Amino acid sequence: MQEIKGYDRSIQELLSGGSYGIDYYQREYKWGRKQLQELLEDLTGRFLESYQPDHHAAKHVAHYSHYFLGSVVVSQNGEVRHIVDGQQRMTSLSILLIYLNNLQKGRNQQVSIQSMIYADDFGEKKFKMDVPERNDCMTALFNGEIPLNTDDASESVRKLVARYQDLDELFPEELQGDVLPLFIHWVIRKVKLIEIIAYADEDAYTIFETMNDRGLSLTPTDMLKGYLLANIDNAERRLEADRLIKKWLARFSEFGKETDADFFKAWLRSQYAQKIRERRKDAKPEDFDLIGTEYHRWVRNHATSLGLRDSNDFYRFVMRDLQFYAELYIQLLNAAKTMTKGLKSVRYNADAGFTLQHHVMLAAVAPEDDQETAIAKMCVVSDFLDNWLNLRFWNYKSNSYSTMSYAVFLVICNIRGKSLDEIRIFLHERLTKEMEEIDFSTPVGLNQFTARAIRRQLARFTDWLEQQSDQPGRYEEYVHSGKNAYEIEHIWANHYDRFKHEFDQQKNFEDCRNLIGGLLLLPKKINASLNDMTYDEKLPHYLKQNTLAQSLHQDFYSHHPGFREAINNHSLPFHSHESFSKADLEERSQLYCQLAALIWSPDRLLGGEEV
Repeated sequence: MQEIKGYDRSIQELLSGGSYGIDYYQREYKWGRKQLQELLEDLTGRFLESYQPDHHAAKHVAHYSHYFLGSVVVSQNGEVRHIVDGQQRMTSLSILLIYLNNLQKGRNQQVSIQSMIYADDFGEKKFKMDVPERNDCMTALFNGEIPLNTDDASESVRKLVARYQDLDELFPEELQGDVLPLFIHWVIRKVKLIEIIAYADEDAYTIFETMNDRGLSLTPTDMLKGYLLANIDNAERRLEADRLIKKWLARFSEFGKETDADFFKAWLRSQYAQKIRERRKDAKPEDFDLIGTEYHRWVRNHATSLGLRDSNDFYRFVMRDLQFYAELYIQLLNAAKTMTKGLKSVRYNADAGFTLQHHVMLAAVAPEDDQETAIAKMCVVSDFLDNWLNLRFWNYKSNSYSTMSYAVFLVICNIRGKSLDEIRIFLHERLTKEMEEIDFSTPVGLNQFTARAIRRQLARFTDWLEQQSDQPGRYEEYVHSGKNAYEIEHIWANHYDRFKHEFDQQKNFEDCRNLIGGLLLLPKKINASLNDMTYDEKLPHYLKQNTLAQSLHQDFYSHHPGFREAINNHSLPFHSHESFSKADLEERSQLYCQLAALIWSPDRLLGGEEV
């Protein structure tokens, strides 16, 4: 083995040199939203531990704490550097830097980070993560453009686009103001990795194998399991508890390798967390935070407050409590994947990427609840979350983890140990009060960052109208149809020249065209075929599509009495449009506002049918 060196590198040091390649045997870029969210939460949480509101200059960051992000193994042969281990992390850092660079555009105070994203190679961009098949995608993202059609692209490219879009939903609102330059300075200077450089490919791969294949360490779940079983004195009971834990761990593994950890975090936070870290310098991690990072240690340190005093308590904790919450958690995991009667909103919230929903739903239930009561409680909570998330989106408020975690914690504390009626009343009042400040009165608009959420909004509108008209709802088809996906259809084609008589500037035309009232959902092929048509040409095609599209055509009203009855019952002013002017689009946008307010009304929590 030749010489191997390890270096403590900041992101700035790591990416200010040449580019990194990826060898042919490396897998595709595979990070999901969850991994990216965890990285972002770790970074923002550590930054906010040091940040103070009166810090305005970059010099303050010099005294902030560091954050260690792990190691990267590199094989270097001359000037060529190939990443052997760590490309998932490095690729994610690259798109984070691109996002931060775009986020700071147009600001007076900007941090120079472009040299950490790409190098100028005779007038061409050579990205620091230099993978030829990804370069077009990386260039588009760098230019602030989201590639909309990635069906035929590689898995890596599809993941890059999806994760970049996730960043806009996940990046905390509190870091998007004047604090942004300080956060960027901290990321590039205070986030550290260990770069392990081998000067022969075989040595680098040996290091990679050694780090990943040998000496498998115990997971927090393993250590928690050992602690619980060790405190059950009776051998038969210990064996019984061991079998039960293994049974649920096997069930969790069917949903992914980290599902067991997600379960313990959700269960323990929902039932036992009493405090959450304050957002100020030197604030210490509290229950909610510690459970998220070291739940096995937290249980051991808080055994008394959990009621774990003797062998009987530990036995009960496993055989009653773990059994009860694990069974419900599996039901929630299934409901997040497939539309489930009584828990439809679990699917909606999962599609919105809201990872804290299981914490809140488990907070509502207790081992004393029978199955019917537990499901009813979780249904009310999931409906509340669905209303809350959509209300916030409609008002362009962030639903990111860091923005929502404190508010979610307060909800958890207020519904824990309450009856079904008490939960209904509290959550109804909570939503009603929220709507005194934010509401559904102003239509949202489509842009590169709201596209996925707008698509879900249109799916919900269409599905709700279908169900109200005594037709089967097709939400899952609209949102989860894969290659036969439904796409957002602009009722107006992108031809400013057709609307010059109504708009003095193209920008005003584009803004109006992107209002939600000018949008529909159509199958991909149909959407492409109608692309450049005028409204008069599109209208007959709309009559053959879903209810929301059909409602534009006059013939639909005469042939669908169920729809007429539904809109009359709910006082929704749907009507046909022979033409579609600016006034028509604005009127339809207000109609969509009414529809949103109806679907996500707080009164939904007081009982009635699911939406």
